[in-house]
Formats: sequence, C-alpha cells, structure tokens
Amino acid sequence: MINKDFFQALEDLENEKKINKETFITTLETALTSAYKKMYGEAKSALVKLNPEKATIKIYSYKTVVNEVLDPDKEISLQDAKLIKKSIKLGETILQEESTKDFGRIAAQTAKQVVMQKLKEMERQMALNELSEKEDELLTTIVKRIDNGTIYVQISNTHTEGVMVPADQIPGEKFNVGDRVKVYVKKIKDSFKGTQIQVTRSNVGFVRKMFELEIPEVASGDVKIKNIARDPGNRTKVAIYTEKANLDPIGTCVGFHGQRIDTISSEMNGEKIDLIEYNDDPLDYIAKSLSPAKVLSVEINESLHSSRVIVPDDKLSLAIGKNGQNVRLAARLTGWKIEVKPESSTTVAVKEPEYELTELNDEDAFKGLSDIEELEEITPIDDDEE
Repeated sequence: MINKDFFQALEDLENEKKINKETFITTLETALTSAYKKMYGEAKSALVKLNPEKATIKIYSYKTVVNEVLDPDKEISLQDAKLIKKSIKLGETILQEESTKDFGRIAAQTAKQVVMQKLKEMERQMALNELSEKEDELLTTIVKRIDNGTIYVQISNTHTEGVMVPADQIPGEKFNVGDRVKVYVKKIKDSFKGTQIQVTRSNVGFVRKMFELEIPEVASGDVKIKNIARDPGNRTKVAIYTEKANLDPIGTCVGFHGQRIDTISSEMNGEKIDLIEYNDDPLDYIAKSLSPAKVLSVEINESLHSSRVIVPDDKLSLAIGKNGQNVRLAARLTGWKIEVKPESSTTVAVKEPEYELTELNDEDAFKGLSDIEELEEITPIDDDEE
C-alpha cells in the first residue's frame, strides 16, 4: 500500500516547498477514511491513522459498548467487547484494527489525488499570502493577454494574473502582448474561481507610488503628499508640503530641468500634473489649487465650507478648465466648494449724473446710487455742525 517512499516524498515537499507535512497527513487520513467507508459501507464507523515514523497505515473500526445491540455497524455488546479488551466498560468506544488487504489499491490512488489537490491549494494560499503583502504597491508586470478591452498581466515570480479592466486603464493608452507595464495593486480577492488580483493605472494610488518611486524625498518622508485629485488621462493635482525649512517641495518634485516630474508624466501617458504647495490657510491653499490660473482674491464661508474666487477676465476659462475640469479638481483637492468669478463681475458701472452734485448730508451719503438720482436739492452743512 503506502510505503516508505510515500512518506519520504512528504518530507521532501516539506523541505522544498515549506509545506507542513502534518497538514498533508491530517487531510490524507480524512480522505482515506471516506474512501474506506465508501468501499465497505457508509454506516460503518472507521478511521485511518498514518504513522510517518514507522511508515505505516492502519484502519480501525470503532463501536460503542452497549447492553443491547441495535445497530451492529456502530454498537457492540459488553460481552463481545471484553473479548477484545477486558477492561472495557459500558458507554466506552472500542477500536478494532481492520484488514487493509483489499484496500491497498484504493488507498494508493486516494493518497495521490489528495496530495496533488492539497499541494495546489497550499501553493495557491502561499502565493496569496505573498501577494497580500504587495497590496497597495507598484509592480512591474508583463501584458499576457488582452480580451475585450480587459488587460491581463503576469505578476512577476508568481503563477497569478493581474486583471486591469477598462475603468482601471488610463484613457488613450494602448498596450500589446509582451509589453512591460507598471501597475498599482488595489485589491486581492480569493474566490471559488481562484485568486484575483485587481490592478490599476487610473487611480490616485498609482500617482502616489510613482512619486515615491521617482522622488527619493517623497519616499523618505521629507516631502509629504497631502492629497491627490485626478482626472485620468487629462490632469492631476498633487498637494505637497515639507516640514524642513531648507527644502523646496515644488522644486524637489520637479527636479533638475523638470526631469522627475516629466518622468512621472510620461509614465502616465503624458497626463498634466499640477504641483500645489499645501498651506493650512484655506485662502492661500484654494488660490494655489487653481493653478495654472492667476487668482486675484478668495473669500470663504466656513459654515458652508464654500469659497468665491475672483480671477482676471482673461483667465476665467483657464481657472475653470475644459468642462469645468480645473475647478472641479481644485475642489476635490482642497475639500472646499469653489465658485469662480471674473474680475468684471465685481465692478459696478456708474452713469454720470446730468447735474452737479455738491454735497450730501450724513444720511444720504450712505444711500445707493439709485437714491442719488432722486435727490433734488442739497443744502450745505456748516463746518461747525460736523
């Protein structure tokens, strides 16, 4: 039946693949017990025990000791039980070794199937455990296949695929089988279909990891990312800051001749990146968030968490952006509602009166322009009365 070579194979699996031998043995005992019952009758109570040290396998039937036997497959009389074990008592369970002569071939086949199945399960679990450590990480993968717009990538050093659905791709990007591509691991799921790794290039996690990869000061924490707002394929705004007085966070991220930020933008298919220096003062932060537009003034309503921004007339379209993209990203970056107004909207055109206005009394001095036109006579005020 199962010989020394089988147990030696379990030892080799434990050493080579770091898989616990005891796990195999427990699973195998359960499977062999089930196979034995199928062969000799499900009603029969039996168990299979493997002994790796002695390289043996034994099958035991067990029955409960009773006064009157109602189920011969599961019960034995006290008188018959004492023939096997003299010290046995009522209510106890007695084991009796069964012959394995006719069970050898079935046992060998079952053992092989169980080991192969368990090996696959444990390798998958080990791969899942290893990959779970890569969640929220940036990986370089190879495009394995493309099916109806969904891209399947090979995760390095594993037999597992990463799945990148169209929504997780940067609009306008094209890949071919065999291309190397950086992806961000956003979620790992284990389902009845196997391990599924969801990867992406379109979310803000991909941007954050690219900054950490290309900018050592971000990776070390000298420059920190406060927030990211992104419209994949078009524009991304990144709010950064530093607690080091002698470090310029914007210049650090841009790099010499723009090399660092250009590398990141190129990896993101040419996506525009606005670097915004974070400030605790919401007025300054909101003004900078509308980059590249120039801002003249900012007013905020803290209770509504909203703001009104005034920009030059010729910068209005730039501040708002195509289809409202720039102001929308600025609002997401800062967390404030932002209303953009042109400078001309704050200027009131005044029509020159047809008569000469000499003086106003104190009350009329604060009336609106429409009220001024209704004044018909103004009397001078003596300087001593003021």
